[in-house]
Amino acid sequence: MPALNLDRNSTDIVLIVDDVPDNLAVLHDALDESGFTVLVAINGESALARARQSLPDIILLDAMMPGMDGFEVARRLKADFSTRHIPIIFMTGLTETEHVVAAFNAGGTDYITKPVRTGEVIARVHSHLASARQMKQARSALDAFGQATIAVRPESARITWQTPLARRLLANYFDAEQEHAPDAILNWLAASREPGAPTLPLNIVRDSRRLIFTLHDQTADGEWLLVLREENDATQIEALISGFTLTRKEAEVLYWVTKGKTSPDIGEILGSSPRTVNKHLEHVYEKLGVETRTAAANLALNRLRLGSPE
Repeated sequence: MPALNLDRNSTDIVLIVDDVPDNLAVLHDALDESGFTVLVAINGESALARARQSLPDIILLDAMMPGMDGFEVARRLKADFSTRHIPIIFMTGLTETEHVVAAFNAGGTDYITKPVRTGEVIARVHSHLASARQMKQARSALDAFGQATIAVRPESARITWQTPLARRLLANYFDAEQEHAPDAILNWLAASREPGAPTLPLNIVRDSRRLIFTLHDQTADGEWLLVLREENDATQIEALISGFTLTRKEAEVLYWVTKGKTSPDIGEILGSSPRTVNKHLEHVYEKLGVETRTAAANLALNRLRLGSPE
């Protein structure tokens, strides 16, 4: 179903979902007077259809409705790639912790309690729209530059957004398109967010390839941005060959030095004796103008970082 032809340049579009006509009328009038384009839906099925058709900028969603409740509506919206980016503010009279948690687990950005206060609703809509607008600009820039970036909401484990390159990389390393972040990413993210914990990259290894995740930033909505970068032994070795005018064997030895491998380790990997490895290292030191493994490794790592598309 094609999106409605709405003027998005002059006004933000708000979709209100509530099965009580009086609630719809109050919110519609308040938001309309505040300059928003307002759409309404009275049940879960019509909410899904209207959201996919109009692609609103934000959704005010009643949690408790007959038939399909708001939690299920939110889950389906977040499972659909075309609508998962839309912020959802739940409206609920349920304030118990389990219901608040359910709202966030279903993909909600925020919640307000009934009876709603229109001033509070408008203030929160403005706040979340501002955050969404900043995120949209950042995402557009990342897409334009071909960056591999994903946004993860740890509470629900959802990948709320990803660039095309990130989507391909995740599918390659985890064997399927991902709606939820794999356990390896969630566990690493949880450990990285512990107070005082070092933010070490996460490495997912597949044969000679590695997918490296680094933390970038946290958004105002509680999502974490992760930057992905793929490394490949062969491409790294080629970079060392061209960067330092090394032979292939010298570059292979230097590459494994950057990985902290000893001469016996490198000999076992390359099928050479430690003595041969050390001879290659002597040539590497001479070409790089250094005298130690540490100095050679640092130069090599700096060269590889310069060649990285980060």
